[in-house]
Amino acid sequence: MKRPTVRTVMTSDVVTVSPEASFKDVITTLAEREISGVPVVDGTGRVLGVVTEADLLRKEAAAATAAEPSRKPRTKRERLDRARSEAATAGDAMSSPAVTTTADATVAEAARSLCRHGFKRLPVVDSAGRPVGVVSRTDLLRVFLKPDAQIHDEVIHEIVIGSLWLDPAEVEADVRDGVVTLRGRVPLASLVPIAERLTASVDGVIRVINMLDYDEDDSAHTRRRHAGRRTSHS
Repeated sequence: MKRPTVRTVMTSDVVTVSPEASFKDVITTLAEREISGVPVVDGTGRVLGVVTEADLLRKEAAAATAAEPSRKPRTKRERLDRARSEAATAGDAMSSPAVTTTADATVAEAARSLCRHGFKRLPVVDSAGRPVGVVSRTDLLRVFLKPDAQIHDEVIHEIVIGSLWLDPAEVEADVRDGVVTLRGRVPLASLVPIAERLTASVDGVIRVINMLDYDEDDSAHTRRRHAGRRTSHS
């Protein structure tokens, strides 16, 4: 089953700034484009880092703290913020190295990267590290706007028929607001968790309620087969 990639949801209109861009220029760019961050690129167009609203706010907060003579930075974060308080350019204020993704990365991979680093958007770069787009949290969440009817068709045709080779008359997929309820019967008990896992992998599916029954319990046979494999490898 083909998974949607960043290319299908990213914004191709990329605005960048140079490392020499002033603090005011960066703020103006963010305000005019109504964005929360911007890639910083070198003379060849390669992404060096990203400067965000959070970076600029930390600079202002650190500058206020630095104005207190008795207050000395105690942690590594405070020392870094103190150094950024003196930043006059995008190159000084940016977070580096930049966390990026590629157009061929899956939406799920990009989402994990955003969550892992706590970012709102990622630059999308080519093989040379040059920006070709930007993908945001909102872009990635568009996947979950897929109509229920489309999700139903994909579950039936790609999972029930295409992957499990089952008769669609035997398995029903009721989809409401992205929640899929599986009902019906499958030949083997081992197919029940497989059907749930494959259904959950369909883009737009928020949750799977598995109410499938089965004709034959093959769990004992499966356990014996796995035990035999372990014995042969020991």
